Amino acid sequence: MKQNIYDDEGFFERYSAMPRSEGGLAQAGEWHEFRALLPPLEGKSVLDLGCGFGWHCRYAVEQGAANVVGLDLSEKMLERAERINAHPRISYRREAIEDAVFEADSFDVVLSSLALHYVASLEPVFARVFKLLKKDGAFVFSTEHPVFTALEQQDWFYGEAGDILHWPLDNYQQEGERHSNWMADDVIKYHRTLSSIINSLIDAGFAIERLSEPKPDPALLTERPELVHENRRPIFLIVAARKV
Repeated sequence: MKQNIYDDEGFFERYSAMPRSEGGLAQAGEWHEFRALLPPLEGKSVLDLGCGFGWHCRYAVEQGAANVVGLDLSEKMLERAERINAHPRISYRREAIEDAVFEADSFDVVLSSLALHYVASLEPVFARVFKLLKKDGAFVFSTEHPVFTALEQQDWFYGEAGDILHWPLDNYQQEGERHSNWMADDVIKYHRTLSSIINSLIDAGFAIERLSEPKPDPALLTERPELVHENRRPIFLIVAARKV
């Protein structure tokens, strides 16, 4: 059974109150760099793996995508997506990323935002994405950065006065399951080294086009000054790859 923490009532309520949940992509600190790595979407068929509230699906149709499929395991997330980001050219499906089945060469673009760190094994997912993409198709995804996932507590090291001193890093080379307490107890994520992520893409047949370890959008820093600490260590990794 795939983990479905987003259908937990308390977790979903807390997640829904996050700025990126209420304000959409404009409140996602990494969106400016994710967007820059996307190819032109006009006339394209697009698949969003782990679509959540459907913000990226909505962006794709606003950019002229011919059709968009949003896939997510969470019933609550899809209900919200259907309510706030419905569109005739978007179809939402309840399915785990690992179980997604489509015909080969079905999509021009596959994207995924902050979902793959919940997937136990990336290799079969990357192989499946490669198969369902058309030739020269683009795969753009973000995930929690390995520097962020290495330790389970995923938190700063604080001084006696509660001031942030530094980001602790340990057990980086020990890949595997991590049990974090992000908005709920025992949220399961998976830590992988940067080389494992990139080499798994290469092994699946992808050509790597660009990597990003995004800093917060400067436009958000005046509105949300707490984001300044995100400049002190990478929290996300964004990868743009292509089927060649």
